[in-house]
Amino acid sequence: MAASSPASLAVGLITATALLVHPAAATVSGSAAVAAAPKPSEAQLRAQLKQLNRKVDKLIETYNLKRVELAKAQQAATAAQQRLAAAEQAVATAEQRVAEIARLRYQSRDASLPGFMLTPDGGGAAVLEQLTAEQQAVVDSVAKARDDQKKAVTAAATLATELKAGTAEVAEQRDDAQDVIDDIKKKLQDLVPFGPGKKSDGSWAPELPSGSDNITPRTRLMRAQVQKSFSLPYEVGCFRSGSSGEHPLGRACDFMMSTGGTMPSAVNNALGDRLADWALKNKAKLGVKYVIWKQRINQGSGWRPMSDRGSITENHYDHVHISMN
Repeated sequence: MAASSPASLAVGLITATALLVHPAAATVSGSAAVAAAPKPSEAQLRAQLKQLNRKVDKLIETYNLKRVELAKAQQAATAAQQRLAAAEQAVATAEQRVAEIARLRYQSRDASLPGFMLTPDGGGAAVLEQLTAEQQAVVDSVAKARDDQKKAVTAAATLATELKAGTAEVAEQRDDAQDVIDDIKKKLQDLVPFGPGKKSDGSWAPELPSGSDNITPRTRLMRAQVQKSFSLPYEVGCFRSGSSGEHPLGRACDFMMSTGGTMPSAVNNALGDRLADWALKNKAKLGVKYVIWKQRINQGSGWRPMSDRGSITENHYDHVHISMN
């Protein structure tokens, strides 16, 4: 099946990536210690993740195209069946007309018949001949309709068989790729650094804002990790004077998911969900104090609703707010 080509490429990529993500130990002869292959860098892991995601998308695209082809073939089969039914009805009607005229000609001495039907060699015979020719044309159309219907049904059945096999193949390759993607994501998660100033009891030492951006080192590290982990659609706003909360202290950033006080698109809304989830997962590492997103606040123990502040922006529907310790 056509889908096997991208799937085969994915197999090679998955195999190569698995070897890189789980490097085998190199055995040194004699009493030498077993040396592990060097771990891939963060940049290498991110590149592998991006490549694997493209391959998985290609597999799904190939599968979906086959689904579309099957739907078209099934529609063609249905249309051919409808044409066949119409043609068969036309044949039945024509046969009925010819039989009726033949019967009337046989009873041609009936004075109630029209004149053209009382003359065996005249117009009546011509009409009968014409009707017989029309009937043959309809019969021919039925034969063609049956042939079209048979071809359409065969095409739909063939595609259905291919789709079933291709679906299983694509699903298997997708699952294999997803396993490697999950492994890479875990390793990327492990690469998230600890924020500065974390004390042995798990609390965080206070930090002064610094630099031209007027934010604390922990906030700067968190922002850098977010920018590294996500493709952000809009600007990031951190220090803001004259407001409440952590912004004037240099301990908060707003990651915009839309502009102009409008609701984010479905794609950016999902991105905001992932970003908020990521920040909470790395709360203990980075020193995240709380996250606000979509009129809810999460301090690490679950989302709680917030009061209505009157606008999309004030209710944090257009940006993810991350405050730091």
